Amino acid sequence: MITSTARFATKHGSKYISQLCKHFAHKVEVEYDDTHGRAALPSGPAELVADAEGLNVRVTAPDLKGIIGARFVIDSHLVTFAYREDFSGFQWNIEPGSTVEPEA
Repeated sequence: MITSTARFATKHGSKYISQLCKHFAHKVEVEYDDTHGRAALPSGPAELVADAEGLNVRVTAPDLKGIIGARFVIDSHLVTFAYREDFSGFQWNIEPGSTVEPEA
């Protein structure tokens, strides 16, 4: 599995978890509270964690296509929700040790 992470420095991380999860709930299974969220994106799970200084996002997928898709979904929605903060997208990182699973 490939895991990609990112952080957005904001005082509104909790609000963005709520907005993202409420929006995603129209199409996928979600669970969330004030500081944690999880969405079962088609490519794999997205995990969101808010603290006083920001929003952390972690997406997991079996291949690069899935990671790219998950990143796009998160980025494109947060661009809309965080427009007051001039959010233009995350600086994503691939976690060390992530591997592409061989096709069956």
